[in-house]
Amino acid sequence: MRFIGTPVDGAYVVAQERHSDARGFFARTFCAEEFGARGLKAAVAQTSVSRNLRRGTLRGLHYQVRPASETKLVRCTRGAIWDVIVDLRPGSPSYGSQFGVELSADGWTSLYVPELCAHGFQTLADDTEVEYQISAPFSPA
Repeated sequence: MRFIGTPVDGAYVVAQERHSDARGFFARTFCAEEFGARGLKAAVAQTSVSRNLRRGTLRGLHYQVRPASETKLVRCTRGAIWDVIVDLRPGSPSYGSQFGVELSADGWTSLYVPELCAHGFQTLADDTEVEYQISAPFSPA
């Protein structure tokens, strides 16, 4: 995996390194050791999926406050999205900044979203599916 920095401190585009042969390919989408070596939260408490039937569907901006704050690793598994994060962390060197990136099923990238950063996306194709790995269980409170 390659970790590509963004203007939001601690947020990364994570590019999968594919190993191909005649059968197809193999790639890791997550490795706790590699995330931890960069000081990123490597815990996964919940995995969720969002299916969106129509192009133009808007989801977000969502975030959880402490003590229920969470990191997310977001990957588009079908279709395509424009994925956006906004840094809401008081005292962060990138407080108030935002970053957007296209994630698609064919793009082989994910977005690592730090705690206290709002996250949302808009679908760019019909029948789009997004998978999230989340560091903490959802807390409706």
